[in-house]
Amino acid sequence: MNPFEKIFNYQVISKLDDSGTFLATAHERSWLKTMLSEAASQHAFTPETLNKLLTMLEADPVLRTDDRLSEKARSKVVHVYHPLLRQLRRAIMNRSGISLSFLTKDGSLNARQSAVPYKLEYSMVKREWYLLWFHPSRRKLLTTRLNKIVDVQETELPPSQYEQLQTTIRRLIDRRNMTVAIEVVQQYNEELSRILYAFSCFDKKVEYDSVAHVYTIKLTFPGEEQEYVLSKLRFLGKRVKLVDGDYLKSRMLNTANMALERYGELD
Repeated sequence: MNPFEKIFNYQVISKLDDSGTFLATAHERSWLKTMLSEAASQHAFTPETLNKLLTMLEADPVLRTDDRLSEKARSKVVHVYHPLLRQLRRAIMNRSGISLSFLTKDGSLNARQSAVPYKLEYSMVKREWYLLWFHPSRRKLLTTRLNKIVDVQETELPPSQYEQLQTTIRRLIDRRNMTVAIEVVQQYNEELSRILYAFSCFDKKVEYDSVAHVYTIKLTFPGEEQEYVLSKLRFLGKRVKLVDGDYLKSRMLNTANMALERYGELD
């Protein structure tokens, strides 16, 4: 597959994602039907959603796992699903506020805090769900682990007030975000998919210079994710070049100098 086909396929998949369309293979549908037969699915979905999925998958077979999988000794399981996910997701979808009670790091209780939830995030490293929310009285964006939340109550917000709060949230997010430009070294253009996958968790835009045959990735990410982006740049090595982003460029230069001091040729 040439680079142009890869870019086209990436654009098609992005547009499908934006429209809410999900493509699944026959094997994936069979796997999903098998998972829905588990008791945990009753808690993960509303009855209407579960019935709809089962109806859509009615023609697909269930995977036979009894003779293929065996469970061995394991460590304590951290479940991906959390009981509060559905309630919080509904509050975000309904454009509502919430009354939030949660525990702080020192174990004290913050009770009945007015909050506007705007995003749910899952950390693959810590295997925990986080609620991202806005505190109207403090005018601050906050993050709370779901396992620290004691109680959640949905509250109604007038549409005009909700829009004003969303405008404030977007402005605060934009203020925290950073944007850098990453250029793909021409001889590694064929590895564009791999490079894009390395930054798959961030917003990005790909530009192509048809004269110089160079791809440039405009990457937008929260300021606190700088170390993660740096680790990905170091991982990609000579495949990419940071062309815009003074702070990250200085960090990469410092890393290169430290490597030369340790591994460079001695006089």
